[in-house]
Amino acid sequence: MAFCNRFGSLLRQSIYQSSVSKGQGSMGALLNSIRCMSSSKLFIGGLSYGTDDRALKDAFTSFGDVIEARVITDRETGRSRGFGFVNFDSEECASSALSAMDGQELNGRNIRVSYANDRAPGPRGGGGGGGYGGGGYHGNGGYGGGNGGY
Repeated sequence: MAFCNRFGSLLRQSIYQSSVSKGQGSMGALLNSIRCMSSSKLFIGGLSYGTDDRALKDAFTSFGDVIEARVITDRETGRSRGFGFVNFDSEECASSALSAMDGQELNGRNIRVSYANDRAPGPRGGGGGGGYGGGGYHGNGGYGGGNGGY
């Protein structure tokens, strides 16, 4: 693990130095992809709606110790959203699982496996407002939007 961390920092430093000498300023995307390559958390897409946490964990335990396997479900219905995450105890286990399982069949569906991206901190967008014109009360004597309410 320490070797991987040291190697990653040396790689980032050399890439940064070469980009500065060439006048390139933004290396964020490249550094982010390098960071993702050293992750022990995998994104699993294309899951069958019948796949639960246990089935997901069982499918990946042959590659190493699975810390957590979670199928993401809809908040309101409780139904699977068709994707999930698997956390391994090491980057090596995650790497071998990614190589072996990407494109393979699980519960009748071909799954996609990739390194999970961290979500950006802060509030999430969500919801939405009414239909045409944004909905809600507009102070013009009615609800709705665009056409003066009703």
